[in-house]
Amino acid sequence: MHATLEQLRRFLLRRHGLLGARRFHGPEGVMQYIRQCGCIQFDPVDVCGKSHEIQLLARVRGFSHDMLDSLLYDQRRLIDFFDKNLCIMPVEDWPCLEHIRQWYRDNGRSMDQVNQVAPQVLETVHAKGHVSADTLGLEGRADWYWSGSSLSRVALESLYFRGELVIHHKKGSIKSYALASDLLPAELLHAPYPFDSSISRMRWQVLRRIGAIGALWNRPSDAWLGVDGMKSPQRQEIFQSLEEEGRILPVQVEGVPATLYIRSEEAEALAAAAEPFTGKKQVRMLAPLDCLMWDRRLIEALFGFSYTWEIYTPAAKRKYSYYVLPVLYGERFAGRIEPVADRKAKKFIVRNFWPEKGFRQTEAFRKALESELQLLADFHGLKEVVWENSNP
Repeated sequence: MHATLEQLRRFLLRRHGLLGARRFHGPEGVMQYIRQCGCIQFDPVDVCGKSHEIQLLARVRGFSHDMLDSLLYDQRRLIDFFDKNLCIMPVEDWPCLEHIRQWYRDNGRSMDQVNQVAPQVLETVHAKGHVSADTLGLEGRADWYWSGSSLSRVALESLYFRGELVIHHKKGSIKSYALASDLLPAELLHAPYPFDSSISRMRWQVLRRIGAIGALWNRPSDAWLGVDGMKSPQRQEIFQSLEEEGRILPVQVEGVPATLYIRSEEAEALAAAAEPFTGKKQVRMLAPLDCLMWDRRLIEALFGFSYTWEIYTPAAKRKYSYYVLPVLYGERFAGRIEPVADRKAKKFIVRNFWPEKGFRQTEAFRKALESELQLLADFHGLKEVVWENSNP
């Protein structure tokens, strides 16, 4: 297939629900969007909302904290576990991630200490129904992935990584764990692993990543994080076999030197994107770990927008700031913005807005931006949006 640059942009933005009015609605919209992506990435940092919350708020009409918590911890239609790092995904994907759980059973950190206390921990969780690191009460500390931590936390997280525990609920940053056998259906827990080789598992993951973004190229990419063991030879083999089987379609995009690939069932949607967008332009603020941004070099090639999440960049070396969101307006990136939810002052503060070079800030854009900022403020229960500097 061939596509213009504008056509490919429209295709991506439409399937993500970012062009025009939000097309995903309520809890079913959350499920529909996450199933389309396979998973969305979780991050606990909360400056103006957690990354996964910002991602869903940009797409799902009526989205709320309670809506996601209900799908995760009441209805159990979603689950938080590893995929591309820590993610939120449909619970039916549980059998497909057995390779991750097995890796942690074989290679987890502080294994001797964890294995020694595991029977006691599981017995306590069974007796109490659910426990957190604060209520488990194990003595001592153990080596953990970021630094040393309490043995209670290390044991609970290890058993969660192994699949023996799942998250019962969260209260702020505190996670409470329960037995997986108490909360997940037996048919999921005992379902056979659906892949007969590492290549067949990687094929599933490649299709999943293409579906998460909408289009990808056969190149090294941050989108492949979590596709364990896939080096260039395996990636070449997988793309070739998926194309030969008609599972993916190559797309030549004007001005983009590398071939892009879409899932075959989306060919009609790509063709339809040749028609210009005639609706009302809307502003959307994207999360730092938004699926659309998983391959930032691809976004730069398609939209001419270069984005770096500077949260881990030393302050003196930052070009913008610690937590900055890309801003979409219609079919292009308008700039980046630095919002902060100041819950103590009960204000939603905008510290800075940096427009892209050549972007003209019309009255329509300013109104659309103010509307989207108010939506994000309302999500946090904050009534007032305050600009530290002058409005754009």
